[in-house]
Amino acid sequence: MAHQLNFNPRTGKHSIMSVKERPWHGCGQVIDHYPTSSEAIQHAGLDYIVEKRPLFTYDTANHIGEPGKETVIPELAVPNFFATVRADTEQVLGVVGNDYEVVQNRDAFSFFDAIVGGGDGILYETAGALGNGERVFITAKLPDYIRVGVKDWIEQYLFLTTTHDGLGSITAAFTPVRIVCNNTLNAAMRNHSGAIRIRHTASAAERLKQAHTLMGISNLLAGELEGLFNNWAKVRITDAEVKKLIQIAMAPNKQVLENLGANKSDLLSTHYTNIVEKVYDYALGSPSQQLATTAGTVFGAYNAVTGYFQNVRSFKNEEAKFKSIMDGTAKQRAQVAFNLCRDFADHGSDVIKFN
Repeated sequence: MAHQLNFNPRTGKHSIMSVKERPWHGCGQVIDHYPTSSEAIQHAGLDYIVEKRPLFTYDTANHIGEPGKETVIPELAVPNFFATVRADTEQVLGVVGNDYEVVQNRDAFSFFDAIVGGGDGILYETAGALGNGERVFITAKLPDYIRVGVKDWIEQYLFLTTTHDGLGSITAAFTPVRIVCNNTLNAAMRNHSGAIRIRHTASAAERLKQAHTLMGISNLLAGELEGLFNNWAKVRITDAEVKKLIQIAMAPNKQVLENLGANKSDLLSTHYTNIVEKVYDYALGSPSQQLATTAGTVFGAYNAVTGYFQNVRSFKNEEAKFKSIMDGTAKQRAQVAFNLCRDFADHGSDVIKFN
């Protein structure tokens, strides 16, 4: 299935829930109120147990067989490796090592409760599972906004994802979303990543400690970003400088930057130049780029790059888009743009050079 949402044949439902609006792909359960984390687990079909079971193979060289009787092939235990199995459907989710600790969905969500617990106005919006249930996620909106100027408000979200296949950590992250164009900014400061990752060997006490750390990161980031974005909204940038900034931010490697610096446009790929033109067109022509805080400002230049990935670029599916924005190419390009805009605001146009 292209959208990779888990479908449970026992219940006949997709494992995803959303508040008031149909989830990403028109599947899943829509509820009319913001749930608690335990309610979100039930609505999203995530109330299953994952077990860590011994792993075996077969000793085909020493099978036992007698005429008229079933052939018996002895089992061989695979040392230090286990299968993670979804107990309700008996599906194998992954292969893990000796030290791997299963973190049940309810415990991962409790971890998320520890992040947002005690705060007023925390709203759980979506929760779901992908594949056979090996990857689980939940998102929550925080009550406060980042305000840029008078009309440009940015919502604050926390999201958590965890896996049962041994291929990922428990990850919780902060990301701001610009309301005017549903643009995931995913900004990071100099000394903060905006995310924490916890291995499945971590103790409950460590998870709780890390959870509160993330909440502190989120609060600090929000305050710093509000000040930073409001400053960027007052710094003017010409159209030519915007295009130059976009060319640098979207450059896939050093060779492209060297060709730009040497004015060797004939050596640039058509794919790259087309992307630059699309980002530039979005910067100057998108209605969401026409606010006073955005048009002709460094804040607008930053939004041009992040907005391209959120609102213009085509992705294979929503899962691919999510991965790119949260931890892939889109995030990398946005970080370069963030650094360029920060330096431009501090030091002027000399910082946007091709080499």
